[in-house]
Amino acid sequence: MREQRSRRDLLKATGAVGLGGLAGCIGGQSSDGATTDAGTATDEAITTEEADDTATPPADSMTVFHAGSLAPPFGAAEPKFEEEYGVTVNREAKGSVASTKKITAQGRKADVLGVSDFRLIRDRVVPDYGSWYAVFATNAMSLQYREDSPGADEIGPDNWWEVLSRDDVTVGHSDPAIDPGGYRAVMAMQLGKEKFDGNRLYDEQTFQKIRDNMTVPTGTETKLEGQLQSGKLDYALYYRSIASQSGMPYVDLQPHVDLSKLSRKYAEHYAKATVNAAGTEYVGAPIAYGITVPSVAEAPGRGAQWVEYMITEPGRKILKDNGLIPKQPAVVTAGGDVPDRVAQHAEAKTSVGPLQL
Repeated sequence: MREQRSRRDLLKATGAVGLGGLAGCIGGQSSDGATTDAGTATDEAITTEEADDTATPPADSMTVFHAGSLAPPFGAAEPKFEEEYGVTVNREAKGSVASTKKITAQGRKADVLGVSDFRLIRDRVVPDYGSWYAVFATNAMSLQYREDSPGADEIGPDNWWEVLSRDDVTVGHSDPAIDPGGYRAVMAMQLGKEKFDGNRLYDEQTFQKIRDNMTVPTGTETKLEGQLQSGKLDYALYYRSIASQSGMPYVDLQPHVDLSKLSRKYAEHYAKATVNAAGTEYVGAPIAYGITVPSVAEAPGRGAQWVEYMITEPGRKILKDNGLIPKQPAVVTAGGDVPDRVAQHAEAKTSVGPLQL
């Protein structure tokens, strides 16, 4: 970390702002903050946003609040983005609900908010703390375990529920009150007892046994891996993006259980699951990550750069490398003040799949 900070300081001292295009997909930025296209003059008229950027030097630091499951890709993007733009990125990873509340309830400011459930931005940030957002990635729920977990030698995609319902098994998930990964873990287990195409994985009694074995040892899903490795948990329900990056084995859940499918048929099935946490009812839906620049941002230009980076090729590659599935192209809300540098790489819609924006 000390070495990285020294590099940041050197970038600032030399005035490096990052003139190169991002993998040929994103325009660079000149020393006065104006956006260019691969070092050439733009053919488009300068917008008010760009004019303001020209008048005000770009901020030399920015803040990103984000979901715990976005820590791996955002952490990988951070040094590359800093080198490209000569800016210090300060990230805070926490559950998506808690990250959102930092802005809406605690009065804190961030230049980017990235969450694992875009509905948190739709329902809690817009319109008081922002006017737009983008859906940029999807994921799936999975079940991870150790090689010496009870039943590890026999568990698979066709019997995982039977193993999880045994008396000697402990299944961990994150806190539904602060983390969508928590309420999605409960939803996935609920969906196993619901009929899909006329069949269900298990009955109500099996579901209740699984629920009795489920525990909440931590706030966010990123801490579950350590609990699993230490033996405090036998199994952990969290995102496939996390499970696939670990050296431990895991089981892919069925598509009608793992919340991964962005289609109306699956969405209608997912909606059968509901979870109440901290006075809020959450309804099952396909996993869809959202990102925005809140209206309280202190460096909104930098925030827009970060969003642009994550929805274009450099960011999409990082997302893929870290187990997430990029939405290509990203979808932005049809209304709201979407920054031009974001809008040019996304589709403006009123819905994504069956989900209303």
